[in-house]
Amino acid sequence: MAGSVNKVIIVGNLGADPEVKSFQNGGKICNLRVATSESWNDRATGEKKEKTQWHQVVIKSEGLAGVAERFLRKGSKVYLEGQIETRKWQDNSGNDRYSTEVVLSGPRAVMTMLDGAKSAGGGDSWGGNSGGGQSGGYNQQSGGGNQGGQSGGWGQTSGSSGGSSGGGFDDDLDDDVPF
Repeated sequence: MAGSVNKVIIVGNLGADPEVKSFQNGGKICNLRVATSESWNDRATGEKKEKTQWHQVVIKSEGLAGVAERFLRKGSKVYLEGQIETRKWQDNSGNDRYSTEVVLSGPRAVMTMLDGAKSAGGGDSWGGNSGGGQSGGYNQQSGGGNQGGQSGGWGQTSGSSGGSSGGGFDDDLDDDVPF
């Protein structure tokens, strides 16, 4: 067993479109600003309160960066698994600065789109459905991938009339599994 664990899971919304930088060798890196929010009712006043945290996410996996560039837009809801890393850099004045980021790289990096893909013109381009049920997603791990997300996956679902889309499972499974 490992002596320590560095794992971060974030479920949140993008605050801006992904920023992708391409290198001369063909590699890519993608920066995301992700917001997570919690809300509660203040016990003393009964007033609804909300707190938002912003997270800097860096995707160093070329595959995940490409998916983020093509399908994520401001407001997209995503599930991310990565590690916290702090890097040291110098500003224009020569002062040492530190940035703490969630980094997605290596075989354990995971990005799942929770609300389907957004095309460049807006709107769902795949993974959604037109009548209730769960919307699809894209679950990409940097070491290969798992296409299929929740139930819609990569398949185009235009013409779907209800229930969950794609996936190949019947919505009303009749089994004796006690859960």
